[in-house]
Amino acid sequence: MSTFGGLNTAYTGLVAARAGLDVVGQNIANVNTDGYTRQRVTTSSTTAAARAGLVAWGAVPGTGVSVDGISRLGSATLDAKVRATAATAGYAAVRANALGSVENSLKEPGVNGLSDQLQKFWAAWQELSNGTNTAAAAGVLLGEAGTLTSQINTGYRAVTDEWAAVRSSTDALVTEVNGAAKQVAELNGVIRQTLASSGSANELIDKRDGLTATIAAITGASVRPQANGTVDVLIGGNPLVSGTDVQVLTVSGPTSLSAGNGPVQLEWAHHPGQPVVVDGGELAGALSLLGPADADGTGGALAEAAASYNGFAAYLADTVNAIHQTGATSTGVTGLAFFTYVDGNAAATLGVVPTTAAGIAAGTPGAGAANGTVADQIAQLGAGRAVGATGPIISPSAAWSDFVTKLGVDTGIELAQASAANLSATSAVTLQLSNSSVDIDEENVNLLTFQHAYQGAARVMTAVDEMLDTLINRTGLVGR
Repeated sequence: MSTFGGLNTAYTGLVAARAGLDVVGQNIANVNTDGYTRQRVTTSSTTAAARAGLVAWGAVPGTGVSVDGISRLGSATLDAKVRATAATAGYAAVRANALGSVENSLKEPGVNGLSDQLQKFWAAWQELSNGTNTAAAAGVLLGEAGTLTSQINTGYRAVTDEWAAVRSSTDALVTEVNGAAKQVAELNGVIRQTLASSGSANELIDKRDGLTATIAAITGASVRPQANGTVDVLIGGNPLVSGTDVQVLTVSGPTSLSAGNGPVQLEWAHHPGQPVVVDGGELAGALSLLGPADADGTGGALAEAAASYNGFAAYLADTVNAIHQTGATSTGVTGLAFFTYVDGNAAATLGVVPTTAAGIAAGTPGAGAANGTVADQIAQLGAGRAVGATGPIISPSAAWSDFVTKLGVDTGIELAQASAANLSATSAVTLQLSNSSVDIDEENVNLLTFQHAYQGAARVMTAVDEMLDTLINRTGLVGR
């Protein structure tokens, strides 16, 4: 083996140490870069047999070190866990936020809630039933009734507005997914080409992983890596991205809660009308909220809340009207309704029929203008003691309380699930970062290691150079 081989051995050491220093520098430079995964230079020893040829040199050392590549210290298992927990957290968060918004709009319990206004409404009927100063009492009643219907209208509108907001966010989420999928497909092509030419695509893979995590959080998509360095992104088992090919998602269905009862669904652009099953994520949460109401009360949460508002408004109007129509006004007119509404849209259209005291049927027909028997019967609705043709009447206040309680329980469950899912997602991200993020202390140690390795290789090269100088320039000069 030639003595000059020592120079090559030292040179490979210099190259390896320099590569290590470059990678450490890259890590330190990106210590605060979101989504960056730390890297390490990978090396292997070059054996003597690889360069010995046919000449038997006997026992000889290896011929240096080979820089094999720059590895990316990510974990496919931890990445998959981050995507899965992000999908679960996204689903729960969308539902919890929407139901929480509806619950906040109720303002229950409190002086601004509908329960308090109902009590004022019943109290106004009780005051009217006393028969003293009926004009003032009727004015108070009409004012409280107007406030009550306004609050019901406002509460119902809060639900429909929330539905519209979730529907709008669904379109935005699909647009975001389509954009991210297109970028993943483009990165797949670049990464495949880079790896095929033995280049390093670590930073590109980091960017692609960030995009796939976003898609997973929105749609619950899974990621399937391929041998050529590309990844397939699957939604419900169907490819959103396959290599450099990408499919487009669309959303179909009504754009407002009153536009129709058809479902809002996710579809493939190339297969319109065929719903796409999403496994989780924000889209799944949004679509579950946007479903139509059904007879069992298990439909979309927002549509069910709107249906409950309509049911309550209709029940309030019907129970009050049923008693009011049995009474007579001060002029003896009978059969009058107190509330009016449009069937199927009671909460939004609920209104008060009388505009003056003359339109209120407070007494028993033929009993005189001061009689307040019917007004007293309506007042008893607030206490749950009213009696109809078929028996006791359930108080509208109790019906409203049942709705508020159910919504509160449902919201509490969603908030608890969202909190638990968020903790799981945060834990998964923490584990991922502990494995992949840059540790400055570790990089400083590596910096010193490669620095000393470089100095050592340089010293070996100097020593070999001095030996060769002696052999070439000084051999044979003895005795001159």
